Amino acid sequence: MAEAARKLDRIDLAPRWTAADALRLNNLFRGTDTPTMLRTLLAEHMLGEVALVSSFGAESAVLLHLVASVDPTVPVLFLDTGKHFPETLAYRDRLAERLGLTDLRIITPDPAELAARDDAGLRWSYDPDGCCELRKVKPLEKALAGIDASITGRKAFQASTRAALPRFELDGDRLKVNPLASWSKADIDAYFAEHDLPRHPLEAEGYASIGCAPCTSKVKPGEDPRAGRWRGWEKTECGIHTAVEDGDPDQPSF
Repeated sequence: MAEAARKLDRIDLAPRWTAADALRLNNLFRGTDTPTMLRTLLAEHMLGEVALVSSFGAESAVLLHLVASVDPTVPVLFLDTGKHFPETLAYRDRLAERLGLTDLRIITPDPAELAARDDAGLRWSYDPDGCCELRKVKPLEKALAGIDASITGRKAFQASTRAALPRFELDGDRLKVNPLASWSKADIDAYFAEHDLPRHPLEAEGYASIGCAPCTSKVKPGEDPRAGRWRGWEKTECGIHTAVEDGDPDQPSF
């Protein structure tokens, strides 16, 4: 009798996610409202290991509330750059308690790198890209090790560089999910009102998009909500996200 073929163990070298996967998910959830989409994704573990990345900025409470309503144990990653407004840190703690977030992870830059590359803490003033890389991009990449998909609060209306933002996109071999991609400012405001969510205290002072204090200014009437970020520089993103060249923003709101 012939010996049975021996089963070989193989290492799976395939990427976690591909562009085809992002396209499939965009098509799969076309016509599905955001709360239903999130319930399906999270309840059925369709994304693998997932984390929500939040700045706890002007509109962050909406996505945090949507996700916490489904699963408050989803890890929430906050990049504490050491340059945030005090109001943002207080707002972060208030929202985390209000929404019952059970896995808020405070991500900080590497102290040795800070000492070597920004000992005076002024890199933002002459090299904002380098400052963002040091205080945001590299710490987040480390924090996302082992994470298959990240959830972001980006919206198409925020800036012309986000106008084609899809719900699902590829980020390396990781999936990036933008549940609020097609939501309008009116949708956001209505959700705040419906669920009685607290607003960021700096929003009333004219800060429509809130990041690190040195690189955030008030927005003038008629400007994009993100016009106050890195004003005076040819810079629109911190490096965590990039401008969207193409996509399908034609998705339903809530």
